[in-house]
Amino acid sequence: MRVYELAKKLNLRSNQLLKTISKLGIKSKSNLSSLSLEEVKKIKELVYQKPSSKKREKICPRDPVITLLGHVDHGKTSLLDAIRKTRVAQQEIGGITQHIGASEIKFQGKRIVFIDTPGHEAFSAMRAQGAQVTDIVILVIAADDGIMPQTVEAINHARAAKVPILVAINKIDKKEANVERVKKQLTKYDLTPEEWGGETICVEVSALTRQGINELLEMVLLEAEMLELKADPEGELEAVVIEAEIDRKKGPLSTLLVKKGTLRRGDIIAGKTTYGKVRSLINWKGEMLKEAGPSTPVRVLGLSSIGTPGEIFKRVSSEKEARLSVEKFIEKGREKTPRRETNLEILLGKKEEKKERVLNVIIKTDTQGSLKALLDVLKNFEKKGQKINIIHGGVGEIKKSDIFLAAASKSLIIGFNAGISPENNDLAKKERVEIRRYRIIYEVVENIERILQGFVEPELEEVLVGKARVREIFKIPQVGIIAGAYVEEGRIVKGNRVKIIREEKIIGEGSIGSLKHFQKDVKEVISGLECGIKIKGFTEIKKEDIIEAYETKQK
Repeated sequence: MRVYELAKKLNLRSNQLLKTISKLGIKSKSNLSSLSLEEVKKIKELVYQKPSSKKREKICPRDPVITLLGHVDHGKTSLLDAIRKTRVAQQEIGGITQHIGASEIKFQGKRIVFIDTPGHEAFSAMRAQGAQVTDIVILVIAADDGIMPQTVEAINHARAAKVPILVAINKIDKKEANVERVKKQLTKYDLTPEEWGGETICVEVSALTRQGINELLEMVLLEAEMLELKADPEGELEAVVIEAEIDRKKGPLSTLLVKKGTLRRGDIIAGKTTYGKVRSLINWKGEMLKEAGPSTPVRVLGLSSIGTPGEIFKRVSSEKEARLSVEKFIEKGREKTPRRETNLEILLGKKEEKKERVLNVIIKTDTQGSLKALLDVLKNFEKKGQKINIIHGGVGEIKKSDIFLAAASKSLIIGFNAGISPENNDLAKKERVEIRRYRIIYEVVENIERILQGFVEPELEEVLVGKARVREIFKIPQVGIIAGAYVEEGRIVKGNRVKIIREEKIIGEGSIGSLKHFQKDVKEVISGLECGIKIKGFTEIKKEDIIEAYETKQK
């Protein structure tokens, strides 16, 4: 029996049932075939033992927003076609998605919103702008190909966004399909399937025959219930641009996904660089809407220009206020402002947080062997208060997707014999992503050590560097008390912190303000020589006192 089936029989929501069965030690999210009659009775007792006393919340449940990620040509758009029962994939150039689009379906009386992106770099580009639009990622893997380089990138991008991953093993209708191999590969990336004792839901599907589509949608709704997604439809508006284009007939056209509040026809809205009065709201089917609530994607007509993916729009009271807001932002961008810090500089600059900082790293190498060697070295490179979190590792040149992932996750990119195009180098500078490239592995280790030293407050200690015995005291007008001393051990250096010892007790502390050898000002006097010492911060010095000089060093 599936979770949703039992939930329906018990008149419960699936997430309520899952919370209940977790108390019984049952971890499965989807299949409850192992439940005994006694366990079902216990579930009923737990469910109905206390009536819910929770007050009705003002914030309402909202529909889930899903993004499909995966390797090129593994059938992301075809799978979405099967879900929507459309033929979008056949219209794409070369069968590859060329733009960001959004659509919605209804399944079992509930709405699910899908964002179809041209790849994980667009997914992270929006995150880099501060917009988190996705609730669940469906990782699409072709059963005949298995996990490919872009699949790994997609996994790392989803993890960096802290978004739940649901795996759709596609193309099971093919003769070459090997589902078990795919599941085995998933375990290497800590995505162990439920039936193998893990927590990752894997659904076998075929976009061609539509096999497994309903089960996939059931799992999406189940995962969404577990997340308990909510939003206030009457609250402050927040809508994110997920697509923008210029229509030759209609003018600037932006697709917005409403995150909070409700977007209505006639609203005046403003982003960072764009504003306008909403003339039309059009859904993905081309139907005109009067309003769009949370988790609703709509095309908006009436904006002054196209929005940037990831740009966040708010409702304002007048067009004048909207225009002034945008002009102010643009004017600020024109002003000469201090250079924006890189991700690494931002992390190193937060001194108050240094003891808890983690260095996020993306690694690109020339070969798989180099990648494994670097991963092994850095995974074990953990000291007190220092930690390296490897966001992604791959073979090949540093790509646009790596830069967007670094920008979104505040990561340092390490390139080991890995190239980068001038275009992507410029993009990294624009996004303030720091890239460090190496040819020798020990240079990577040395450099990481130096970086990590800035992540923790150094432990300091005082080191005794010299001792001098006071033989005479001189009182010089307009200068003060000078101790004529003989250096018995080590050296005395101008600026040293000193402790004054008398009868084996510390009677005072200070620092060496001036140091003379005969009549000459010097910076240092070594053992066996006499000197004149003026101590800042202590004047009660006497003959036979011991001056101990210290330097502060990092442990």
